[in-house]
Amino acid sequence: MKMSQSQGLPRSRARAASHLFRSTATLVALSMTLSGCGFFHNRLIGAGPEQPPPASAEGGPPAVWAGAAAADEPTAALVARSILAAGGNAADAATALAFTLMVTLPSRASLGGGGACLAFSPSVKPGKKEGPTAFLFLPPAAAGGGSRPAAVPMTARGLLLMQAVYGLKPIDQLIGPAQRLAALGTPVSQAFESDLAVVSGPLFGDPIARAAFGDAAGAPLGVGATMTQPDLAATLDQLRLRGVTDLYQGRLAERLVDGSSQAGGPISAADLAAAVPTQTMPLERPLGGTKVAFLPPPADGGLAAEGAFNILRANQNDLGGAQATALGIATAWRHGMSAENPEALLKDANLPQGNLPQLAASTSFVTADQYGGAVACTLTMNNLFGTGRIAPGTGILLAASPAHAQVPLLSAALVWNRPLNAFRAAVAASGQEGAPLAVAVATDNALRHGGRDIGQPVPEPGRANAIGCPDFIPGSFKTCLWVTDPRGAGIATGRN
Repeated sequence: MKMSQSQGLPRSRARAASHLFRSTATLVALSMTLSGCGFFHNRLIGAGPEQPPPASAEGGPPAVWAGAAAADEPTAALVARSILAAGGNAADAATALAFTLMVTLPSRASLGGGGACLAFSPSVKPGKKEGPTAFLFLPPAAAGGGSRPAAVPMTARGLLLMQAVYGLKPIDQLIGPAQRLAALGTPVSQAFESDLAVVSGPLFGDPIARAAFGDAAGAPLGVGATMTQPDLAATLDQLRLRGVTDLYQGRLAERLVDGSSQAGGPISAADLAAAVPTQTMPLERPLGGTKVAFLPPPADGGLAAEGAFNILRANQNDLGGAQATALGIATAWRHGMSAENPEALLKDANLPQGNLPQLAASTSFVTADQYGGAVACTLTMNNLFGTGRIAPGTGILLAASPAHAQVPLLSAALVWNRPLNAFRAAVAASGQEGAPLAVAVATDNALRHGGRDIGQPVPEPGRANAIGCPDFIPGSFKTCLWVTDPRGAGIATGRN
């Protein structure tokens, strides 16, 4: 079975999104981009060549495995797979995937938003240390306030930092597929259509959003309809030609400052200049030579996921206890407990009862390459479609200010073996309060029964994307699996 993520939202989430909006007042190009992709698993578990796999479009399985990708939105996953097939590594694929999500799933990923990633490569040792690195680029509140308070864009700078440390290809090449899709059009996916259906009413109060995501009659675009975003294409083209820093200190920054003010969520030049991502050590859970890395705070979903994982290692069937621990840790952290030593919460026997409000939507993805590199990321707008407004002249949907929205529990994990210096598994998840448990369950499954359980469904409302290689990479790719949740609308793809 598969595990894909772009989950639909319950009515309460729709009401929350609508309330925030009010209260904070072509396939041709795609085929060129994705040439060489061949067979992929759509809503199915992926399997390494020894299964044996279904024949490829060329008549048989490929001789060499280039890597795999799993995401909530199919086009973005396929773009990542094309990067891997062209010789890129996991970081290259993840960066291209994230930029593509800004075009194909702007409800959850945007240049205006942020997120967090875990990255690993046997050949890259940041700071002379082995093991994964965490990249945190959560979108902070802009100082300006306004009728629709916005967050400061962080995604592009976060991806640039990760790419600088782990990537092989120039970032302009990784922005190119997204730029072409925005300019020439991309078919609306089921993942995006589901999100659009939830909040199109308040969202279409913005004529720019209505023009981008609606048809000639003003109705929301349906699955398969072509969505073009010329302003976003122009912005991505400028990032490709002038560099990501142009969004923070150049002409694009000036345009965003002006456009954000018009959209009711003013972002200042000072806000943009101060938008600096963090490269840091993840939380680490040792299991002999194998280690599990989790996103560290302030991406508190990683801390919650480790707490849930610890419960499951003791009793795989104690899902209730794992969820209670995850929410108790997240609640304690958000109320300032153990702020100086967050890992102390993992040993706290007197955690408060989990009591979190309705949390924001997010999206997740994972990539892995033939060299043993892997990336697990989760992105957010701090609300479905952020503030619900596009900054005029930029095509950028502004993320909601964390001072006026309940930020998600950003959750991801990466498993590696220190003696072998090799990759074992990568997991990332979404699903509001269910994201940490989803990561914990999928990670625990990846470590049991030779990793064959990695495709088991995670508890509602969580949605997980995962890649597991029980025989480790570098090593044998023949036992690698790549999965996306079958209840979502994403794909897991891992063939040339």
